[in-house]
Parts: sequence; C-alpha cells; structure tokens
Amino acid sequence: MNRINPIHIGVLLLVILLFVAFRLSGAKSELQELQSEYKSVLSLASKVSGLQETYADKAKLKRSIRKIVSLSSLKSENIEHKMKKNGVSLSSKSISKRGINILMAKILNSAYNIDSFKIKKLSDEKVSFEMEIKW
Repeated sequence: MNRINPIHIGVLLLVILLFVAFRLSGAKSELQELQSEYKSVLSLASKVSGLQETYADKAKLKRSIRKIVSLSSLKSENIEHKMKKNGVSLSSKSISKRGINILMAKILNSAYNIDSFKIKKLSDEKVSFEMEIKW
C-alpha cells in the first residue's frame, strides 16, 4: 500500500481537467456578457456626449439667444430677455402673430432646454408669452 495507484492519479487529473474546462466556459460566457455590456455603455456614452455638446455650452446658448432677440424682425416686438445664473427668461406683454411665429421657429428648431412656456391670447393679432430656457 505504499505505492499510489496510477488509476487514482488519472482520475484526479481528469477531475482537475473537467474543473478547469468548466471554469473556462464560465469565464467565456462572462466575457461575452461584459463585451455586450461594454458596447451598450459605449453607445450610451456617445449619446450623452453628443447631448452635452449640444446643451452644455452656456456661452454658445447665450450668443444664440441674443442673436435671435436682436433679429430685425423681432426688435420691434419688445421682447425682454433676462439672463440668469442657470438660464434665460424671455417674455413679452404684447407680440404680434408674425413675431411669435418667427420666434418659435427659431427657438423650437434649435437645441434649447425649454423649462417653462406660457402663452396667452390677447386678441386675434396679439399674444403675450413667458418662457424660461435652462442650461
């Protein structure tokens, strides 16, 4: 009984081989899951960076708001714009239908984060509005 049976060594090596193969297949499936998760996180990160480039540039947003308000077709409409720490507030007590159409076309066709918007019809040709744009 002093000698080790070669069958025991073979069975032990076979068990070790099966254990390593099982762990390897588990690691492969885990790697595939992590790769798919990495791809989804990467696509989400590219979307977030695109949104951040669009919405986070305060100086660009301030310039574009000033540019919109200073348009020659909107100067006569008396649009008040107040710059705040976290956004801008646009308002007018009386603006023509043509003026509000021009303003809304410029605002809604651009990338602004509109926080609130209130509009009130004063007559067939005049409206008043208040709008807050955040950054």
